[in-house]
Amino acid sequence: MTYTGKFRRNGARLLLGLMAMGTFAGVQAQTIISEVLYDADGTDNGNVFVELFGPPGTVLDGWLLQGVNGADGSIYRNVLLVGTIPPDGVFLIGDDSGDGSTLVDGADLVGEVDFQNGPDSIVLRDTSAILDALGYGDFSGGVFSGEGSAAPDVLAGYSLARYDLSLDMNNNLLDFAVLERPTPGDIPPAAVPLPPAVLLLLSGILALTGIARKRS
Repeated sequence: MTYTGKFRRNGARLLLGLMAMGTFAGVQAQTIISEVLYDADGTDNGNVFVELFGPPGTVLDGWLLQGVNGADGSIYRNVLLVGTIPPDGVFLIGDDSGDGSTLVDGADLVGEVDFQNGPDSIVLRDTSAILDALGYGDFSGGVFSGEGSAAPDVLAGYSLARYDLSLDMNNNLLDFAVLERPTPGDIPPAAVPLPPAVLLLLSGILALTGIARKRS
């Protein structure tokens, strides 16, 4: 499926405010990978990106984005992060065109984030631990370094973006949607279908409600 909607910025600010107050049940307060374009429609050089989402003011100095080869599990790329997550919670890393610049508008950082096509994984680490990981593609006979089950390997020009920035189910297949139109620097999709696990839960609740009504 493809989704092209976006959250409004004021919605993002409200969400972040609730994060800060700790009043939003189940909110994702840890910095996570929010969107990745790893295969541009055309040349990847300078056009691909990785987007992070986390609490504003988080200092990223010394953190790493690692590319993990799906064939043998080896780390083929380390991208050192520097900077601070801005007030809207979105930190955008644009791929280096080769001269220290990027073609990704609004990038907060320029780095070598041209990660391989699937099956591969991207791992986010702070100075002491793994914070998040996204694996994409068919890992049959390979090494999966993501979370849960792998997200699909998308077509050129498509990105992988989180359904819900307030919820990390630690399962790439359930957490990420395929976007036909990437949204670098913007909060990913607003009106998105609920993940399958949530739909299953809701259907169960509705079924139980129906049984209760019949009994009454």
